[in-house]
Amino acid sequence: MTDAAATGVRPYSPGLEGVIAGETSLSLVDGERGRLLYRGYRIGDLVAHGTYPAIANLLWSGDWDPTHHLPTAAVPPAVMTVLRTLPSTTKPMDALRTAVSAWGATQDLPWPPTIEQATTLTAFTPSALAAFARLRAGQEPVEPDPALDLTEGFLYQLTGSRPDTGTARALDAYFIVGAEHGFNASTFTARVVTSTRSDIASAVTAAIGTMKGPLHGGAPSEVVDQLSQMKNATSAEAWVRDAIDRGERLMGFGHRVYRAYDPRAAALRKVAEGMAHRPDWLERAIEVEDVVLRVLAEKHPERPLKTNVEFYAAPVLMGVGLAPDLFPAAFSLARHAGWTAHALEQSADNRLIRPDVNYVGPPERDLPA
Repeated sequence: MTDAAATGVRPYSPGLEGVIAGETSLSLVDGERGRLLYRGYRIGDLVAHGTYPAIANLLWSGDWDPTHHLPTAAVPPAVMTVLRTLPSTTKPMDALRTAVSAWGATQDLPWPPTIEQATTLTAFTPSALAAFARLRAGQEPVEPDPALDLTEGFLYQLTGSRPDTGTARALDAYFIVGAEHGFNASTFTARVVTSTRSDIASAVTAAIGTMKGPLHGGAPSEVVDQLSQMKNATSAEAWVRDAIDRGERLMGFGHRVYRAYDPRAAALRKVAEGMAHRPDWLERAIEVEDVVLRVLAEKHPERPLKTNVEFYAAPVLMGVGLAPDLFPAAFSLARHAGWTAHALEQSADNRLIRPDVNYVGPPERDLPA
């Protein structure tokens, strides 16, 4: 008999690592072999042959329709009023979270959530983020163009100009690889909220709050800081060695799940390399990646530290013209498809998520006299 069985105390896994907390048909994250599947389809194939609207529809409905169209939607007047009241110093993630919460307060959102609710929410949030970005810069928001698909429409509303095909395609690829990734922290949060029979706006608001944490959604902007210090392959090697010797974490390398090369990074790099005008940030990333991997293998032969999606997300997002403080919010826009798909899946076979906890405090005792 094990100690745990003898005492009646079940083993504790910090961070719930390795704990099976549910079942899903939405995605398979295979960290050992470096695979990511959305409803059985390889992420590389989806990036090569799909669009973000098609992937969102796949996650919501299970149907593959590469022609599916999803434009951005207008920001409801009540939400726009709220965005106009925010100070220009507001963080984009706070603005996005506030916009979703305000939207939920103005909607009739009965439980269980529906594909229609998921579609409406996913379509309006890019417009809300673009509107906030323009308002803080002293510019008026741009109305959505229904002829444009979601990522192209987002860039149009952000800049006021239609992006070239390569730029729009690069951002679309980023949205595809960011759409879904199993029971990550923000997705699990969305499922917990949904399990209480709360509405889809509450689930996504909570998910955005979780994504705001730097351990979850902030890594791409930190990759930019690193790349700015690694001017070329030569300086990159010295910088990496010094950083490792100081015990610093290298953003863009290593992953909680993946032990092989992150398939999202591979798919994103391939699309980015096909851009007609490769941004300088991408050129630098390609140049230094092999150097960093070689030094990491030398310094840490005991554990694989491979490139993760943030390493190529950063130069792609810089290349399409997003300011670094918009990176976590852009990631959140991409993840809307996954968050809402998980809300739909959770509600279809719902049981309140309520794990147990091991008590480690003092034994039962009397109050002091």
